[in-house]
Amino acid sequence: MDQQLHVFVTVVEKRNFSRAAEELHMTQPAVSQYIKSLEEALGTKLLERNNRSVEMNKAGEIVYHHAKEFLNLYSKMTYLLDDLTNRASGKITIGASYTYGEYVLPHVIAAIREKYPLITPSITIGNSREIGDLVYSHQLDVGIIEGDYPARDMQVDSFTEDEMVIVASPTHHQVNSGKTLEQEMWVVREEGSGTREATEKMWKQLNIEPTQKLAFGSTQLIKESVEVGIGISILSKWTIRKELELGTLQILEIPNFTYSRTFSILMRSPFQTKVLEVFLDYVHSHHRT
Repeated sequence: MDQQLHVFVTVVEKRNFSRAAEELHMTQPAVSQYIKSLEEALGTKLLERNNRSVEMNKAGEIVYHHAKEFLNLYSKMTYLLDDLTNRASGKITIGASYTYGEYVLPHVIAAIREKYPLITPSITIGNSREIGDLVYSHQLDVGIIEGDYPARDMQVDSFTEDEMVIVASPTHHQVNSGKTLEQEMWVVREEGSGTREATEKMWKQLNIEPTQKLAFGSTQLIKESVEVGIGISILSKWTIRKELELGTLQILEIPNFTYSRTFSILMRSPFQTKVLEVFLDYVHSHHRT
């Protein structure tokens, strides 16, 4: 059944029997036979075929969703069995929110790969809500998020803090030259982002309700927009190290005010492969140095 589900998922994602056969290194008739056998075993048709592509029907959508979870759980099981006798090696699926994933995680992965070259990480970057949902559905081994997430039955390890600062262009007129923080144009992340959540909490602590806001889905786009003077923003210090060194961004100091947020590791499986143990050790050690 696991091979039938693997073929089915590949056909759905490639939307074509020929492309699926090429991906699976199989013949097209063999792929068709696997799909036929799966439909017969389940007693229902799963795919609608036409000359150009293949689409799921309602039954197919249900099977696809659960097949993804099953195949990920099956993969984890085989890794756990391999770990009983083997050195840390193999695949690990990691999810991270944008700030951590784009500005910190590469340094962690580089350190791991230097000592454990047989570990092959697969990384998904998304907002905190998206990463949490993928961990919950067993599509990721581990997730690193910022802000709050309804943990349900997941393990949550709050492992480090990140200072948030208000940034502006070096040519910015400065808040004390007329405008208040509340009157500024704020360039912020989209709803669902941990950085957006931190931004709104920071506004609340500052007792302001900005009316001018631009929401972007990329920290890099926000930095570029602030650099050219579109507005100001709240960003992690991790994300602006290079810009501060180059002098393309400046921090607007607010007297007697600091704001930090917590980053957390999310896991759902009660078992840890050796690869996952290595990853967690390196994440924690990176933030102790």
